[in-house]
Amino acid sequence: MQSMTSEGSKTIDINRIVEMIPHRYPFLMVDRVIDVVPDQSAVGVKNVSINEPFFQGHFPQRPIMPGVLIIESMAQTAAVLVVETLGPSAEGKLVYFMSVDNARFRKPVQPGDQLHIHVRKERSRGNVWRFRGEAKVGDTLMAEATYAAMIMDS
Repeated sequence: MQSMTSEGSKTIDINRIVEMIPHRYPFLMVDRVIDVVPDQSAVGVKNVSINEPFFQGHFPQRPIMPGVLIIESMAQTAAVLVVETLGPSAEGKLVYFMSVDNARFRKPVQPGDQLHIHVRKERSRGNVWRFRGEAKVGDTLMAEATYAAMIMDS
């Protein structure tokens, strides 16, 4: 389901996200996408729970969300933005990483955190898209990266 926010941007719930991108539990890393501005930007929301399977081994004595999964949440948020921009013909297509640049992990993400994943399209050419992502808890920057992805025809 999509709804409009007061500023006119869209919110996409989990039921619609699973129609848009092929990821499923335990690898679906975004629960909601808010503030969607097609062809520009979006904010993914990931509610980080101690029940996540990766916390069993990363690390049992001090659970933190793996940095690669934070980057994956950025990619999934961007994939939702791409599908919202391109329309129904892009639904369910695979999006492959081509590069991840300047990834920085500033602070650990822990169970109980609500991660807001801010993605902004830098450019797109054909089926290749480049994004800048920032993951925040509240106003605190937790991680950031620039990355490129290619949307593939099935």
